[in-house]
Amino acid sequence: MTNITTHKKLLYEMVRIRKVEEEIAKRYSDQNMRCPVHLSVGQEAVAVGICSNLRNNDQLLSAHRSHYHYLAKGGNLTSMIGELHGKANGCARGKGGSMHLIDLNAGVIAAVPIVGSTIPIGVGVAWGNKLKKQDKVVTIFFGDGATEEGVFYESINFAALHNLPVLFVCENNFYSVYSSLSNRQPKNRNILNIVKGMGVQSYSIDGNKVDLIHKLSKKFISQIRNNKKPIFIELKTYRFLEHCGPFNDDNLKYRTNKEINLWKSKDPIQYFKNKMIKNNQLNEKEVTMWENKIKKEILFSFTKTLKSNFPSKNELMKNIYA
Repeated sequence: MTNITTHKKLLYEMVRIRKVEEEIAKRYSDQNMRCPVHLSVGQEAVAVGICSNLRNNDQLLSAHRSHYHYLAKGGNLTSMIGELHGKANGCARGKGGSMHLIDLNAGVIAAVPIVGSTIPIGVGVAWGNKLKKQDKVVTIFFGDGATEEGVFYESINFAALHNLPVLFVCENNFYSVYSSLSNRQPKNRNILNIVKGMGVQSYSIDGNKVDLIHKLSKKFISQIRNNKKPIFIELKTYRFLEHCGPFNDDNLKYRTNKEINLWKSKDPIQYFKNKMIKNNQLNEKEVTMWENKIKKEILFSFTKTLKSNFPSKNELMKNIYA
């Protein structure tokens, strides 16, 4: 695949995810989606850049902000929209909602909202793969708040001890709900040094540059696949909308307008689109064609979902484990 083809695919996937999230935000007030939604507007480059290098049988786990990981890995859009509406055509049969997405055909093992919870689950999946001698890379996405949980350190230690093929991806958007890093972590705390201290290679990447993320994660994933050892990467990124919900929350003043505007000026989609146009890899007409195609796909998914049935009562206790 040529660089131009690869770059177009990366941008297309980011635009697609952005349009899906914007449509969810637009329709959320219709009251048909009765689950909380944590939207990924502004953070698309991380999921797309990394998942573009994963094989279909590689496995992925996400947390509460999961739509973009699910879609970037190849999760079915209509099934995701169905899940948000609690319909039987949903990927979790309408029982989980936005924070419990799953698509085993695409290698999306789980999305779990409890902070840090998917880290040990993902390590357990990788341990199971090793015991079964299965050649799979497990990628675990989590926020910076999860690195403050004890289970994070236990999981890193276990993966290092047993040489598990895991890519740990910390998406550092600087906030845990409304609390900034300065309110939660000591001034000189360095997560890369902490993880390196447990014998795991650790790197920091600009989370807004999808081409850089794609290039470096390709190298890291190949290394994990060959060496069967974990790698940790931190990507600094930023969510444009509120922590939970479809709106802006600038009125709460926990983030300054200067900070918000600075990060919006680094919009990962606009950055890469401008770069491709400048390098004569893309034109505006092509982007418009993409947007029209994506709009039709999204409309189909919502239309099908709204016509779908809710789960029947006899499904209430199926696939429930405690």
